[in-house]
Amino acid sequence: MRVFTTFEEVAEAAGTDLGTSDWVTIDQRRVNQFADATGDHQWIHVDLERAKQGPFGGTIAHGYLTLSLLPWLGSQVFTLRTPGAKLNYGLNKVRFPNPLLVGRRIRLHVHLAEVSDIPKGKQLVVRHTVEIEDEQKPACVAETVVLLLP
Repeated sequence: MRVFTTFEEVAEAAGTDLGTSDWVTIDQRRVNQFADATGDHQWIHVDLERAKQGPFGGTIAHGYLTLSLLPWLGSQVFTLRTPGAKLNYGLNKVRFPNPLLVGRRIRLHVHLAEVSDIPKGKQLVVRHTVEIEDEQKPACVAETVVLLLP
């Protein structure tokens, strides 16, 4: 795991791969809990029998569930122990190029794409790629924006 303690260390890592998380299995229980939390009970996510007849032969995870795992999976790859506040500023781009079938394993690959100066600190653009085991295309590719303020 990469640990950053200064703004300078973060800036020096711009343009580099930070690493990859452990594999985690996405099970139906997690998908059902996400459906309950968000109110999104679309059959492709939660109806096992109907989903068997659907386009993927089973249930798939919500794209937003996959996206919501970025902070947890990312914490296995790097941590920011820099002084001051770390703010989630938003997302530049999110895509879900491949459905994530329930029961499959995923891991996160993290690339620190950009570090730029802002008036009160640094702005980071972090590229997250959620890989599906034994698949060519990822489940999710997202660019997050983080502000580091002293």
